[in-house]
Amino acid sequence: MTYASMTEGQLDALKEISNIGMGHAATALSQLIGETVYLRVPRITVTDIGQVPELLGGAERVVAGVTLQILGDARGNILLIFPAESALRLISRLLGKEAEGMALDELGESTLKEVGNILASAYLSAMGSLLHITLIPSIPLLAFDMAGAVVDCVLIELSQASDLALMVETEFHGKEPNLEPIKGHFFLLPDPGSLDVLLRAVGGKE
Repeated sequence: MTYASMTEGQLDALKEISNIGMGHAATALSQLIGETVYLRVPRITVTDIGQVPELLGGAERVVAGVTLQILGDARGNILLIFPAESALRLISRLLGKEAEGMALDELGESTLKEVGNILASAYLSAMGSLLHITLIPSIPLLAFDMAGAVVDCVLIELSQASDLALMVETEFHGKEPNLEPIKGHFFLLPDPGSLDVLLRAVGGKE
């Protein structure tokens, strides 16, 4: 199985499973910051790897990126991207600090890694339970840089097997009218060799 040969039905099956997994991740984020967080999955696509930075708003846009490897019955990577302003806003709410004038320090980096770890764990736990497979996140890595640089490491690794990747784009939004929203994008990048495992489990093989 390759990305390019996936049918619309198989993409829809993966999108449904990802929606449920992201619901669990949003609940975990809501509990972390003490406010309701809604999410939507606007699209799941097979995308040329070279276009990923453009999906994030441009290669030169500064973002905070948390990457984790997926270990267990299926392999791949998770890439969680927050625009810089949303990342600092998230840290300020978690640590009770003013967001204005805030710079990313060591404590902020640790906070973002922990957020990535909790979101990825909630997502993979839900997906693993639904599909009856074991999915475990690795230790998170953080990069605070231009979008093009942040995604390079993951994408270079993937491009060794394929020049296409499966993107599950997710956006987080709060509901409080007096609070600025926290936006982020969640990318599931299964290894091409693990697509068969996921599709068999989800029932979308054909």
